[in-house]
Amino acid sequence: MPIYEYECQSCQGQFQTLLMKAEDEKDLACPGCEGNNLKKLISRGAYHQSEKDRLANFNPTSHQNDSFYTDSRNIGLNAKKRAQEMGVDLGSGFETKLEKLRTDPGSVLRESD
Repeated sequence: MPIYEYECQSCQGQFQTLLMKAEDEKDLACPGCEGNNLKKLISRGAYHQSEKDRLANFNPTSHQNDSFYTDSRNIGLNAKKRAQEMGVDLGSGFETKLEKLRTDPGSVLRESD
């Protein structure tokens, strides 16, 4: 069940829709102006980067954008990179705590009470 993006050639509005069958496309109309002169857009792709690849590509000295700090997968990345550079094994306890922080960052505050 792919989601397709369209641009209305009448009002230049863009929208997304879920199409169950290819033949459903002929009944589509722009939600803004209800026009049916539509152009299918090419959507932006996404890919998954493994933890190993993220760590290999991480440069702790480079400037990070705001999205880096809002992604919980980046918690502990600096510590892991530094330990890797120093040849230190942080152990499974570190990985366990790190996973807990990444899935529930507020747990650190609750456990410190």
